[in-house]
Amino acid sequence: MTPRAADRARYDRATAHLDAPVAVVDLEAFDDNAADLVRRAAGKPIRVASKSVRCRALLERVLARDGFAGVMSFTLAESLWLARSGFEDVLLAYPSADRGGFAELAADPKLAAAVTVMVDDPAQLELIDRAREGGREEIRVCLELDTSWQPLGGRVRIGALRSPLREPAQLAELARSVARRPGFRLVGIMAYEGHVAGVGDAVVGRPLRSRAVRVMQGAARKELAVRRAAVVRAVRAVAPDLEFVNGGGTGSVQHTAAERAVTEIAAGSGLYLPRLFDNYSSFTGRPAALFAQPVVRRPGVGVVTVLGGGYPASGAAGPDRSPVPYLPEGLRYDPQEGAGEVQTPLLGSPADDLLIGDKVWFRHAKAGEMCERFDELHLIEGDAVTATVPTYRGEGRTFL
Repeated sequence: MTPRAADRARYDRATAHLDAPVAVVDLEAFDDNAADLVRRAAGKPIRVASKSVRCRALLERVLARDGFAGVMSFTLAESLWLARSGFEDVLLAYPSADRGGFAELAADPKLAAAVTVMVDDPAQLELIDRAREGGREEIRVCLELDTSWQPLGGRVRIGALRSPLREPAQLAELARSVARRPGFRLVGIMAYEGHVAGVGDAVVGRPLRSRAVRVMQGAARKELAVRRAAVVRAVRAVAPDLEFVNGGGTGSVQHTAAERAVTEIAAGSGLYLPRLFDNYSSFTGRPAALFAQPVVRRPGVGVVTVLGGGYPASGAAGPDRSPVPYLPEGLRYDPQEGAGEVQTPLLGSPADDLLIGDKVWFRHAKAGEMCERFDELHLIEGDAVTATVPTYRGEGRTFL
């Protein structure tokens, strides 16, 4: 029996009493992945990206481990909810225009002490000030650095379109704007190098592309390390009490941790290890989060149909954004239909061994987005479900 076949047998036994669709997290794999992230971070604390987990119980589990500290959130409403729930260090990774949320933040000393907001434009500071509604609490602020690699004098850009702040002088100027404005305190810098952390460099069957990605990432890392260090020096000249410099992502943990200017690493997807993180040469992990759909039809030889399953991930549309049939091994989509909203045909010889009601296990393309489809996660240890915990959605929290 292959390791994957053994996992399938465990998951089927553990969930035999549960009807599909069902979502699970294998706690042994989750914990192994967490340990690997800590190993790669080489002593620097890891701030957990909540959008890649979207389950309070699992955020609490990983933050109880040595090597993890703090949450990186994705909306202001989520940040306030987490702070009210007892999370004491929440960094909002994206600018917000949530005026009501800012009014709450400015009026509550506990929230203001726990939540740090992201800015990359003085207009965002203006919006926060206008939203205060009399609240006088000091707002903790983090600046975001654009990490994109722009060779050939900027004629080429590789990296996400995020912050407009790229050069040390630009960030220092915004730091001075924060320092001059009453009611704000600059505490951190964040830089997410998605073109390194989120792009696989060992794609099966595409050796030339993989080599090109490795060359690009090597050059991008070198350029960013120099520029990030210069940015940190420039900002610390304005704000010497800067508390943190955050960088990285699951795919670049060990590289970012090696930069002296970086004080903490952001990661989250590596805990669940969705399919987009299969193609990396620098690390491997264990798929920990899966969902199962039931077989509801057998249209012919080598074909079964499962209920639903069309859960595409965000990003540029393409085959890599679909969940992948994972267990049993050897199933694939019908190219004419793909993953469907209400039914999904699957092709391959393993279909002939599946019966009506059997489970087919899938991996989502991204990590936390799976939780937007399920109210609860069944936590598996060995071949048993040992706990069932709500996702954000299961707690009535759909932030985006």
